[in-house]
Amino acid sequence: MAQGKRISVEIGPDALRVIGEMGAAAKQARLKAGEGQAAAAARLGVHVQTIGRIEAGEPGVAVGHVMGLLALYGVSVRLPS
Repeated sequence: MAQGKRISVEIGPDALRVIGEMGAAAKQARLKAGEGQAAAAARLGVHVQTIGRIEAGEPGVAVGHVMGLLALYGVSVRLPS
């Protein structure tokens, strides 16, 4: 199966900050649950490197994986109205 095309766009500083905050929240919740990255990866069905990338706040990770990791540990994301 072919992978999707990567779109190269500049991500603004506010978006990068939010991505970083979500990654930090995911890591904190995972650690609070007493799980390692390998356990989180197995539960989410992704490679352990994906967990590391999410927690590092890398912007190129699929949003579904980010939201899935947050959901695994009960972290909700609230969008401004």
